[in-house]
Amino acid sequence: MLQASYPYYLANEAQAPNQDLAVTDKFSGEVATRVAMADAAAIDQAIAAADAAAEPMRKMPAYKRQEILNYCVKRFEERAEELAVALCIEAGKPIKDARGEVVRLIDTFRIAAEEAVRIGGEVVPMDITPRAEGYTGMWKRVPIGPCSFISPFNFPLNLAAHKVAPAIAAGCPFILKPASLTPIGAIIIGEILAETDLPKGAFSVLPCHRDGADLFTTDDRLKLLSFTGSPDVGWQLKAKAGKKPVVLELGGNAACIVDEGTDIDDAVARIVFGAYYQSGQSCISVQRIMVHEAHYDEVREKLAAAVNALVSGDPKDENTFIGPMISEKEATRLHNWVLEAKAAGATVLAGGERDGAMLQATLLADVAPDLNVNTQEAFGPVAILSKFSDFDAALEEVNNSDFGLQAGIFTRDIYKIQKAWDELEVGGVVIGDVPSWRVDHMPYGGVKDSGLGREGVRYAIEDMTELRMLVVRNPN
Repeated sequence: MLQASYPYYLANEAQAPNQDLAVTDKFSGEVATRVAMADAAAIDQAIAAADAAAEPMRKMPAYKRQEILNYCVKRFEERAEELAVALCIEAGKPIKDARGEVVRLIDTFRIAAEEAVRIGGEVVPMDITPRAEGYTGMWKRVPIGPCSFISPFNFPLNLAAHKVAPAIAAGCPFILKPASLTPIGAIIIGEILAETDLPKGAFSVLPCHRDGADLFTTDDRLKLLSFTGSPDVGWQLKAKAGKKPVVLELGGNAACIVDEGTDIDDAVARIVFGAYYQSGQSCISVQRIMVHEAHYDEVREKLAAAVNALVSGDPKDENTFIGPMISEKEATRLHNWVLEAKAAGATVLAGGERDGAMLQATLLADVAPDLNVNTQEAFGPVAILSKFSDFDAALEEVNNSDFGLQAGIFTRDIYKIQKAWDELEVGGVVIGDVPSWRVDHMPYGGVKDSGLGREGVRYAIEDMTELRMLVVRNPN
């Protein structure tokens, strides 16, 4: 169970000046706990403390940063069930998915501990021209400085970890704004960081109202902004960020192609997982399913049966696969898209009904291409099914989107695999599985409206560090 109230963390220390943020149990709708909210003055203090911590963080030896990250791994393992239950309550995430996210939190910090001691450099040959004879060049990476992180509600632990853990590995102080709907996981991360000997001011975890959080974006003392969330908000923040680099992990409407010759039972099982795990609230959730005409009828029948069999209900129940969406507002928004598609002639193969924040796992067919449920990000338990006859045309249909995060393709043809990798306008192509698949050390991110830059610990460290060149002249 959750505590009655939680503090925020300002410059490594717990502070509870108020209990202004009510955090609800997303299934029952009841207030589960209360959290302190930071105002503009507290955020300004946190930025000043991070700025002062930049030098001691930069000077902290790599083995010390590794020790801190490994300590976090140990404490997360000790508190794993507490973290999972908190996530189940504050996000409405089915408990099995919640436990899986805790595992990913631990993985991400463990990977960061490994990377902390291998942030290297390179010798650069200089004698490519007579005028450079006698010169030696080399570069290393140095921390970029204080970082600003804004994390979303759907993976409150792991998507915060993908910012926090690389920052510690790189030697960057940071301030973190967790989503107001799901702040508890980030606060527990802060609680564990406060047990370490990170320099004073190295971190702050500050839930706050969006209208009071402009300093996270605009303050020039912050040298990097990393945001994960909706495209509308992300691009607005980039426009206000000034000179600082910006990393954006935004939305998607991921497509999955099922080509001829595929093991249909395997593909259906993976697509059901990819489309509906954690109630579809993932930016790489399977949304558009394109099936070769040779297998379409079989996939349609098996997929509809599998979706109809998914268990919905209390996310605390071990048997639940579909829990509530993050809010009734979001469930209503997506249900309206389903009703819009149905009114335009779509066929509802499974689900389609809503009760409060609970939206049934829904599968649609015969959806017009210009409808919201096809062109926008569903971010809920809804997927659409279509057929194709030509593989090249299917690739074009995947690209016919404003988004480009990841795509999945079930095929055994090596030439089609190569063509998909060459031509799909996405950040990642997954073969033999769904686009929802990710391991936390790989480069992850999108193109077009899906964002800028890449996460994955090593790649985030690259964003959080700068190259510094050294040139030495030998006068002899």
